[in-house]
Amino acid sequence: MMVETAQSGGSPGSTRAADAAGQRWTPRLILSLASIVLVLEMLAISYMMISMALPSIVVHYRTTQGAWLLSAFLLVGAMTAPLIGKLADLYGKRKLLLACIAVAAIGSLVSAVAGSYAVLIAGRALTGFLVPCLFLSYSLIRDVFPAKTVALAVSIATSGMGLIAIPAPFITGWLIDHHGFRSIFWFFVIGLAVLGVMIAATTDESPVRLRSRLDFVGAVLLGAGIAGILVGVSFGPTWGWKADSTLSYLLGGITLVIAWLVTAGMLEQPLIDLKVLRTRSVAFTAAAAGCIYGVSGLYTVLLPMLAMTPAIMGLGYGFGVTAEGFAIFQAPIGAATVAGGLVVGVLVGRKVRPRPLLAIGAVSAALGCGLTAFSHDSKVPLMVFAGLVGLGMGMGYAAVPNLLIEAVPPQLQASTASIVGVFQSVFPAVLPVIAFTVLNNSYAAPIPPAMTQGVVFYTDKGFQVAFLIAAAAALACLLAALALPRRIEQVQFAPETVSAN
Repeated sequence: MMVETAQSGGSPGSTRAADAAGQRWTPRLILSLASIVLVLEMLAISYMMISMALPSIVVHYRTTQGAWLLSAFLLVGAMTAPLIGKLADLYGKRKLLLACIAVAAIGSLVSAVAGSYAVLIAGRALTGFLVPCLFLSYSLIRDVFPAKTVALAVSIATSGMGLIAIPAPFITGWLIDHHGFRSIFWFFVIGLAVLGVMIAATTDESPVRLRSRLDFVGAVLLGAGIAGILVGVSFGPTWGWKADSTLSYLLGGITLVIAWLVTAGMLEQPLIDLKVLRTRSVAFTAAAAGCIYGVSGLYTVLLPMLAMTPAIMGLGYGFGVTAEGFAIFQAPIGAATVAGGLVVGVLVGRKVRPRPLLAIGAVSAALGCGLTAFSHDSKVPLMVFAGLVGLGMGMGYAAVPNLLIEAVPPQLQASTASIVGVFQSVFPAVLPVIAFTVLNNSYAAPIPPAMTQGVVFYTDKGFQVAFLIAAAAALACLLAALALPRRIEQVQFAPETVSAN
């Protein structure tokens, strides 16, 4: 395996020139960051906007397979992430970021004009290429932004994703009510096309390259294995955990991942360097990332269910708010998420280590989830608790990429971050399944189906248990953060494997 640093040409307008000129923010740099942040905002609201449009979609296409529209996006994003990360290290992170944005835009266009539900799902699957944009973005920032701006820029890029969640329900409702569900997909087509052009115009290509062969066999094994596990977990509650289809996907996926591990250990140039993944700094960063994203996935599913349940049901919780009314609970989460990211960015830029900041974020999230579990019958305290969770999420979102920047050299940044990205995708998919399996088996409210129109409600005790599951995931994040080395040393290449142009 060879690594090299290519020369970027030293153009006067480049961000590298800005670095040499004084490590300062420039208008071009600000536009570059804004473009990247907005792409990640599109990723953040994509799942939510499609969820709101789903009732209209399933009625239009007369299908009962609405879950595939949500799962296809996550599946493609998770299974392609390792390959895209490797390609980014080989050929350039900006190239792969723009390619992912282009494919996602094409996917949205396919969905916008789809004449059948199968075509709609195919387009939605292609839109899943937005998922790798998360790790590609902060890997690219690390390479081309001035060193003194990197910590803050990465933190803004990764934690700013919470802010758009506040107006998103209003935007989505207006689009669907006035222009139909297809307008959601046109929104993504136009937005991604504009942002792709903006990134191309304002962001330089990374000068860092990894000289290595591409492990196609490893990419297939790992991608298919991740897909099998996610399908099994996602549809296990519907198919039944003992069903042949569920077991086939789960066992098949696990077998393929094991096969990838075996082949990766035998190759000189595997898809992902297992020696890097086994280092304490990378392994526990990946675990912490999965846990804090899992907290986010579960809490943001539970909270609207709790708040939107009518109080008249007499379950001991619920305010009967509408989707738009839920914005008063979403606002503290979004604002606190951004605030948490900014805190990490500013402090890391002032030489504070991201490890203790990740631990503090985990404590904040655990405290918010725990308090929500035991006190959720009053709006104001609930908004405060949601803010604590949001603060922890923002600090976690921002600390993880800064930890990877400390631990992994630029040449392996994207491929290593892609595996962390898989953890960030899998945990939010798995944790809600665990929570709702517990809820459905033990805590379904004894309400006659005729009164609920087929909607399942849960007891107050059930929500308490579900929020405590989220708190446990936050505590697991805390343990992973504490297990990280106090001083992270960057993984080193052997001297004979490094060359510089």
